[in-house]
Amino acid sequence: MSKRDELIGKYADAIRTKVGEEPDMDLLRKVTIGCGPSIYNADSETVAASQPGELETVKNNFLIKKLGLSDGPKLDEAIHAVIEKYGKSERNKYRAVIYYMLTKHFGKESVYA
Repeated sequence: MSKRDELIGKYADAIRTKVGEEPDMDLLRKVTIGCGPSIYNADSETVAASQPGELETVKNNFLIKKLGLSDGPKLDEAIHAVIEKYGKSERNKYRAVIYYMLTKHFGKESVYA
């Protein structure tokens, strides 16, 4: 099993246990691959949800650039809703899981088709 496959398994477990949903494994795999090498670095693999700059990065680099959404309050609301659902007290908020949840939230699965 490759390192990436191990990480995808870890992210799927996080979705099952922290979010309480059964993940769409095909979409999770594509989102994880889309994260690139950041998933292999302990610091960049997670999202520091308490840091406003980190949330701006998620908004600008993922929601606007990757998913093609227009900037506005709905993006910030979605990020906060996803973090709330993941669990604010959850220390390790995996980037791939946050991106997966945001993709599902906005119904943008077609970006990864």
